[in-house]
Formats: sequence, C-alpha cells, structure tokens
Amino acid sequence: MNASIAIQVLPQVEREQVIGVVDQVIAHIKASGLSYEVSAFETTVEGEYNTLMELVRQCSLICVEAGAPSVMTYVKIHYNPQGVWSIEEKTGKHRQ
Repeated sequence: MNASIAIQVLPQVEREQVIGVVDQVIAHIKASGLSYEVSAFETTVEGEYNTLMELVRQCSLICVEAGAPSVMTYVKIHYNPQGVWSIEEKTGKHRQ
C-alpha cells in the first residue's frame, strides 16, 4: 500500500437526494475491495496510487450517472512509494 486518500463528493442535486447519491458512491467504494473507513464528512481509502486515482474518477462519474448535473469532489492524497501509515495506525487508538 503506497497511498491513502480522503474523498468527499458533493453532488449538485436537491437536498433530499444528496444522501442517496453519496450512498451510491460509498457502495461503490465498499465493492472495490479496498480498505476504507466512512466518516461524517469524507471516506478514507487505502491502496495503490493508480487504483485510488481511478476510484476518485469513478466516484465523480457515479454522481453524474445518478442525476447530478455536476459534482464537486474533494480529495486529500498521501502518497509514498515506500508505503504509508494505515487507517488503523492513524486512528485506531481513538475508536470507542
């Protein structure tokens, strides 16, 4: 694992539709087989850099395919060819 990302999608849809569209994106992330953690504002995903960049592209497209005329996608990327800390290493001690 040489990268981790935090991704947040904000589809331009009616307020009542936002959660449904975001749920479709999260379902896609779950189905990817990658290690992930959902939080209130973003989802963190771990894997290989190129795989994660493709996932970012797919997540934006899912929003449009779900009816959003546009989507804002915010991404934080940690990349290190030698490897990055896992979600567990970063936050495990803070879980209740």
